[in-house]
Formats: sequence, structure tokens, C-alpha cells
Amino acid sequence: MSSTMHMHGGIGESIKRKEDGRFLRGKGNYVDDFVLPGMLHMSILRSPHAHARIKSIDTSAAGAKPGVIAVVTGELMAQHKLAWMPTLSGDTQAVLATDKVRFQGQEVAAVIAETKVQAEDARDAIVVDYDVLPAVTSPDGAKADGAPLIRDEKEGQKDNHIYHWESGDKAKTQAAFAKAAKVVRLHTFYPRCHPAPLETCGCIADVNPATGKATIYMTSQAPHAIRTVFALVTGLPEQNIRIISPDIGGGFGNKVPVYPGYVVATAASLLIGRPVKWIEDRSENLISTGFARDFHMTGDLALDEKGKMTALRVHLDSDNGAFFSDAQPTKFKAGLFHIVTGSYDIPTAHVTADGYYTNKAPGGVAYRCSFRVTEASYLIERLVTNAAIELGLDQAEFRMNNFIQPEQFPYTSATGWVYDSGDYPKAMNVALEKLGYDDLRKDVEARRKKGEVTGIGIASFTEVVGAGHGAEFDILGLRMFDSAELRVHPTGKAMLRMGVKSQGQGHETTFAQIVAEELGIPASDVAVEEGDTDTAPYGLGTYASRSTPVAGAATAMVSRKLREKARKLAAHLLEAAEEDLEWERGKFFVKGSPDRSKTIQDIAFAAYTNLPEGMEAGLEGVHYYDPPNMTYPFGTYAVVVDIDKGTGQVKVKRMVAVDDCGVRINPMIVEGQIHGGLTEGYGIAFMELITFDSEGNCIGSNFMDYLLPTAWETPKFEVGETTTPSPHHPLGAKGVGESATVGSPAAYVNAVIDALSPYGITNIDMPVTSDKVWAALRSKGVTE
Repeated sequence: MSSTMHMHGGIGESIKRKEDGRFLRGKGNYVDDFVLPGMLHMSILRSPHAHARIKSIDTSAAGAKPGVIAVVTGELMAQHKLAWMPTLSGDTQAVLATDKVRFQGQEVAAVIAETKVQAEDARDAIVVDYDVLPAVTSPDGAKADGAPLIRDEKEGQKDNHIYHWESGDKAKTQAAFAKAAKVVRLHTFYPRCHPAPLETCGCIADVNPATGKATIYMTSQAPHAIRTVFALVTGLPEQNIRIISPDIGGGFGNKVPVYPGYVVATAASLLIGRPVKWIEDRSENLISTGFARDFHMTGDLALDEKGKMTALRVHLDSDNGAFFSDAQPTKFKAGLFHIVTGSYDIPTAHVTADGYYTNKAPGGVAYRCSFRVTEASYLIERLVTNAAIELGLDQAEFRMNNFIQPEQFPYTSATGWVYDSGDYPKAMNVALEKLGYDDLRKDVEARRKKGEVTGIGIASFTEVVGAGHGAEFDILGLRMFDSAELRVHPTGKAMLRMGVKSQGQGHETTFAQIVAEELGIPASDVAVEEGDTDTAPYGLGTYASRSTPVAGAATAMVSRKLREKARKLAAHLLEAAEEDLEWERGKFFVKGSPDRSKTIQDIAFAAYTNLPEGMEAGLEGVHYYDPPNMTYPFGTYAVVVDIDKGTGQVKVKRMVAVDDCGVRINPMIVEGQIHGGLTEGYGIAFMELITFDSEGNCIGSNFMDYLLPTAWETPKFEVGETTTPSPHHPLGAKGVGESATVGSPAAYVNAVIDALSPYGITNIDMPVTSDKVWAALRSKGVTE
């Protein structure tokens, strides 16, 4: 690495994160840190029932409590036409319940008081008379004969079905299955889990009664989109709405939707004329905000006599909860699940999906992944491992024989994706070599002969990220471009404003490195701002693994625009023709005369002081990047487990993760993202579960029941990489996405299945607990 490169902090350097200085000193600015003059506090009353009609709500005792300013019910919201709001999936959702409640934890009423304690005390004094109804807690229950109708307020809604969606070629796939030498089937359930960010959701709504300006501090991953939705919901002019998303303590998709608390707090501030703060507690966050997964999936894989994959057939039932608020691209009701063919050269496929209402919290957010890609990757990788077991083939060799080969790229999948680039065999080989696979396989066989239960799991995933091209991707009609505005000051320092919003990914560092690479301005001299809709260019925000593929590209493109203007300025300063200038990062010089040069700082000063006649002053610009295609990060993960026959306890002995995300902007940050994703994958595979009893009571509404991995449980990670640049991305970056969360759950579970397969056990649903493993072994007569 050259000293010049080190000085600038460009692409490929693991410079320290600029934002960490304030975080490590406890100087971050989160929504709950803000205290405004005259600020009130709001607390929400939630339903204890999953399904019940509201017979009456008595707020008299609550209204008489000390410090109470107002008690808000659905009836009051309805008077202002705010009882219902649109969701990001084109459905409607109750702001405060008016007719009935449809999930435990649904918002019923709100209290606004002088202090938080006063608001909570008054909330508990509200009396609601409910007529409890039967609850529906699964898609099977939702479509059963005589199932209670959950969304009876929707005109024309006769049952609990939301959507039917298909991808692929049904006839061609059926024909391939008719000719198959073998068909392997897997039915699996990817259970409901929760992003559980460190900071819960909340807002401070401040509607100025004199100006009509609404300033809302909000825990939002997509502030511009939320501003537009607020304008549609409240009727406020959009130019009078300012959303400020300050530092966010984790999002993982949980902070994309519009939550009722945001709307109620804003309406209360509008009516009262004072700022209103609402911050939910942990149980509120777990019980009512955007969940993830909850897909019931069945996959069939057709194979010929040589073990080549010839067709894939998949059906899924999606549990969407009481309201369809998944925040998926409009065209894709089940998200991007049709990436389910994964890394394999499968000639034909047919995917069907049906969504159902249930009496559970709504959500289905893109939790540490692109839209529903994690579920797709899990299904195909579990199915491929089971196929290898049934065929008696080595699972690595079976994958190698069915991979899309490097020379086949760009590759059009059976469901229509155009994979940009890849080298799957290389990533597999790096992972196997790092693991010592051949020797390890022999060791596993030797230990099994001694009666030990041990296994190796592999998952080779392909993710699809960077949504997306506007002709195909939108949310509520908003095309999924993103933006960057770059301004270079006269002294050569720069301000970069973005349409995305960091929740801990290191944007202030990564995007500054892109500017450093493109213009030669040191990363330390580039300030990055996000999250304020009054100053940032319009963008769709950060979720579904799109920041680097889309906003990173916008940053590169606007930097190049400024570099072209800088070339004209340099030609003026050097009294040379533009075509006679060469660019070396940070300066232009005359060809053949490197001493005749002007730095980017010289040029920036000239942009305000010494312009050629007719040139507009300044060195600034904005770019809205509409990606021509998605990007496709990929990798291979391998896990080794030991299982205690006496207790069923699973011990992860090794975890090797090889990722290919194209060009890495900051390798240290990428590795940190991967470690976080591998930890999350471990949690989902072995610990995390939100479930419900037959009455719809949520089990997993606190951290005693909803278990998160800590340093004690989390295994050691061994990471590796390959680099296959994206041919269409301006930087060659695919984006790390959340590949580790996408690929690792299947690797963990496949290791367990490999260990249990000698006993005839080839399926076990997540989370893989000791009790499940113990019961599976005992069912096969295996004892200690």
C-alpha cells in the first residue's frame, strides 16, 4: 500500500471508524437524549388479547390523574380521519383500535402527560371491556374451514388470504419432475424472530402551532419515505414536515415501518401545540413491532441419474400477522424469495407463495438481509444437504457438481435473476482448505465409529442486494434509487449528504473513503451527514442490504461529476488543454510534466476565486443512482458440531466463513459486519424464537424468554474471502449485505443434520435446542 493511499484513507484501507469517537465516549445523540422545551410524554395502552371486540373504553379515571393533558382513543383519531394508516405494503393498519383488536400488544389508547411516569400511571387506569374472540396463530389455522375472519373491516375480504404470488415456469418444471430419477422433499419452518435492536423505537413530534412546521425526531431507517407517508396520512404539506433520524442504536429492518406511536404522537402534538415524546419499552418492542421470517416452506428438488439438479419446486405460506406491512418492493409480495435457486445451475423452477392474516403482530421486515433472501437461502441449502445425504454423496462434492460455473456469468436464473458475477467453486475451495475438510471428514468418520455424534455442515449461498432498478423496484410507488450530494468547500474540505441512514454500519467512514478514492480528499476531511430530510437529498433509506450497492454508487458518481469539473478548472489554472491533463488521485498534472500540477485543494479554492469565464462557481453536485441491476454477494460457510447423546446439547467447534462481496471499501468494517451476522445466525439457529399459544399470547416478549446470544455462547469465527467485482457497479462493490445472517443458519443446522443423519434424522426445525435433539435421538432408540 502506497503512502499516498494511506494518507487519503481510500478504498481498501481498514481505517478506524470516524463515528466511534463519540460513541465510545457516550456522546451519541439518540432520540431519547433530546429534551425540548415544554415537552410532554406519551404512553400507549396495548391489548392483552390477540383477538377481541372492543365493547367500551372508559378513560374517565385516566383523564383525572395528575399531570394528564389528554387521553387519545381510536374514536378520537377517527374524528380526525387518523384511525387507520397505509402500510408500506399497500395494506391498511389501525393506528388505535376502534372496532376490535387483532393481536396481543395492539395499540388501543394513549395518554399524554407532563411526565413519563404520570402517563404510565394514567394508562393503567384506562378500563377496556373486551369480548374475546377465537385467535388464529398460523397460516394453517388462517385457511381452515370456519376460521375467524380477522380483517372483517376490509370491504370484500371474505377470508384470511392476503396474496398469491408466483415466479418461474410451472409447465416446464412439472415436465422436468416427471422425468426425474429422484425427487428430494423438505418441509421446514423458518420461525418468527425479532431484530431486537439495542435501542427501541420512539419519536418526538413537535408541531409548531405558529408555523405549522412539524419536526419529528424519529428512529427511522428511511426518513424520506416516512416523510412522504406522513404527508399522505396526516394531510400536512410535505414541505412542512421535517424528519430527523439522529444516531440510531441498531435497526436491522425493525425501524423501517411506520408505527402507530409515531402517528399518535404527531397528532397529539398538532392538537395540543406542544412537543410529545414516545419511547417504547423492551416488551412493547418485542410484542408489537416488525418481526422477521415466519415462513412455512416446502421444497422439492428433482435430480437425474448422475445427481445433477434438473428442477426445483417450492411453495411457502407466509404468516404476515394482522396487517400486511412487510415493506417489500411492490412487485414482489414475498420479497426476493425467488432467489431460492441459490448458487446452483438449475434449468427450471417454479415458486408459489401465499400470504395469510393471523392474530399476531405485523411485520416481515428485511432483518439483516435483503427482502426474504434469508428464508430462500435456508430452504435451498437445507434441501441440498438432504439431497446429498439421500444420494449418499459428499455434500461438498455434490454442491461443486451443481454450481453455476464462472464462465456462465452473467447468468440468468430459472426465476429471472441476472447474476452479475461469481466464482462459487473458488469460495468453496477456500472454505474447505481453511477447514481442513478432507482430514476432518476422516476424523468425523473415525469418531462416529466410537459412538460419538459429530458432523460438518456446509452452506453455499447467493444473496441478491442493492434494490433496485426503478422499473422493477418501488415501495408505495417510490422508486428505489438513492442519492448523494457532495459539496467541496474553498479550503478543500468536503460535506457529503446521503439519502440513506446508518444504524451502526459505519457510513461516516465508508462513504468518506469513497470520496477519498475518487477525489483524493483525505477521508478525515470529508464530513458525512444523513437522516435530516431538510438537508439530505431524497433517498429510500438503509435496509435490505442496499447502502453500499446504491448509495455508495451514488457517492462515486457524484464524485466523478465533480472531478470532471475539476479537470476544467485545472486546465484553466495550468493553462493547458483538458485532454493534456492526467489524473493521479488528489491532483491533475500535465502529461510528461508531472511537476506542473494542481491538487484538488488548489482546484477547490479556484472554484470560488479564479474561474474561467462563463463557468458557474462552486464545486458541488448531487447524483441520484438508479442501479441497472442488483448485485450478488456469495460465499461458503462450514460448521463443525459435537452433540452430547445424553443431553442433546450441541457444541459448535468450528465456524469457517468465506465471503465474496466484490471490492471491500473498508475491510475491517466488512469483517465486523460478518462477525455480527454470524452471531445472529447462531442465535436464530439455536436460541431465538417468538412463538404463541393457542390463544395468541406472545411467548418471547422479554429477554428472559427471547434469548439472544452473548459472548459466552457465541463460537469463534474463522473468516476468509474471495473477490469477484461486480461488473456494473461503479466501484466493483457487491456490498457485504448481511450475507452472514443469510448463509450461516443453514450451515449451523446442516452440521446438526449431518451429525444426526447416521441415525436416520434428516430434519429438525430452528431453534435447534437440546430438548429437540434429545427427543430426536430417543425417537430412534439412541441412548447415552
